[in-house]
Amino acid sequence: MLIDTVFLSSTLLQLLQALPMTLALFSASVIIGTLLAMLVVWLRVCHVAALRHVARGYVFLFRGSPLLIQMFLMYYGLSQFQAVRQSLFWPVLREPVTCAVIALALCTAGYMAEIFRGGLLAVPPQQVEAARATGMSGWLLARRIIIPIALRSCLPAYSTEVILMVKATSLASLVTVYEVSGVAQRIISETYRTMEVFLCAALIYLLLNFLIVRTLALIEWRLSPRPPAGGRPTIKKYALGMRRG
Repeated sequence: MLIDTVFLSSTLLQLLQALPMTLALFSASVIIGTLLAMLVVWLRVCHVAALRHVARGYVFLFRGSPLLIQMFLMYYGLSQFQAVRQSLFWPVLREPVTCAVIALALCTAGYMAEIFRGGLLAVPPQQVEAARATGMSGWLLARRIIIPIALRSCLPAYSTEVILMVKATSLASLVTVYEVSGVAQRIISETYRTMEVFLCAALIYLLLNFLIVRTLALIEWRLSPRPPAGGRPTIKKYALGMRRG
């Protein structure tokens, strides 16, 4: 079986031309979703019971329903209401790209909120109490104690959610957004060569996810605590001194 390198190279070129749209969907949805997740987490831990219930309902709604249905409702469902078409938000909601970004961001915020809340719960109360005993409070306590520990705890799960968002951008093709998957489906409809086209698309997603995984792994390594240089020789010297004594 001969490999049609001309068709594969042409397909890869067409798919790579749609890569900026995929990156735009991914970056916008992750940034907006992360900011929204922080707000939801703040509502989850606040002292107002009504706000806590609202945050729980948000998480339950967007984690419990499929992203595909959410995207369809955002793009096709809201346009059925005349009040939405006459509102100030209609110039945004009528565009498939913005609808896809909003749907992706709302969905991932529900998952990220629980990831961030788990990171906060992983902070040892003893360290917080010890920091307060030394005079830390407010932003200084959060910056030096709470945020670093919470980030180290939730970063592995957060990186998994980011990778899932890369793959979730392929659903945007169902609302007429021509990202990598949308262009792949268009090429298949013209050539009927499903295997080659989807393999090229999968290769692009694999390379993109590999770069993101390596970047997040580097961030996780930078945030992980490491023993100071020369720590082990110092312990050995101390042990030798105890033996001589």
